[in-house]
Amino acid sequence: MTRQPKIALAGVVLGIVAGCAGSGPSDVPGTDTGPVIGEVGAPRERARIHTELASTYIQRGNLGVALSEARTAIAADSSYAPAYNVLGLVYVELHENEKAEDAFRRSLRLSPDDADANHNYGWFLCRNQREEESLRYFLHAVRNPLYAEPQKSYVLAGVCAMRIKHDRDALEYLQRALRIDPNYLPALLNLAQLKYRLGDLDEARTLIRRYNKLVEPTAESLWLALRIERRLGDYTAATDYANQLRRRFAGSKEYQEMQKGQFQ
Repeated sequence: MTRQPKIALAGVVLGIVAGCAGSGPSDVPGTDTGPVIGEVGAPRERARIHTELASTYIQRGNLGVALSEARTAIAADSSYAPAYNVLGLVYVELHENEKAEDAFRRSLRLSPDDADANHNYGWFLCRNQREEESLRYFLHAVRNPLYAEPQKSYVLAGVCAMRIKHDRDALEYLQRALRIDPNYLPALLNLAQLKYRLGDLDEARTLIRRYNKLVEPTAESLWLALRIERRLGDYTAATDYANQLRRRFAGSKEYQEMQKGQFQ
């Protein structure tokens, strides 16, 4: 059995802040915004700003500050759905799964069609061995016509479907991702993995070669390419990939597997 793809944080997982409210009315002389707009707009604007700060701190790995900013956003406006989405991501990184799930669910109760919240909750479910549940949220995310990057959700839907051996569905999801963006790297890599597993070696070779031309090869992509060439009987190409793997990634798990002859 091939090892599961390792794509989780390669630009696929985090859809952090989307659907954020715009700024309140500009402070233009002679414009009467009125007290009601000021009272409603200011808390929402504060919530938006602190949510964006929280997402920035997550990406920097400063989880303590991210948690504080997310809580500040919710204190400013407890009905602001993106704040709970980001809070969920913080709790995921802190390995507090019950709190993460509660935050994601609160975000979705406030904004059921938010694509990023659906994507992130789907990812949370998948990484906690609830793959079947996760698919519903990924597929709900891509139905939002305003979702800027549906290929991300299609790829993770494909990966989660692969984990539970729903290969036909996985194939469809990954192909949809590539129809949206033919050079989307996580889709190329994971579809190559799936094609290899299904024995479609020529197509797997085509996909992994495209991947390795578009980006600096990784230990995972070289290891997959090596195994494909071995199964196709091209030992010259396989040796070239083995040399690259040794030269570039001698400390990797993939290189150790090659050393042990664990090609399957």
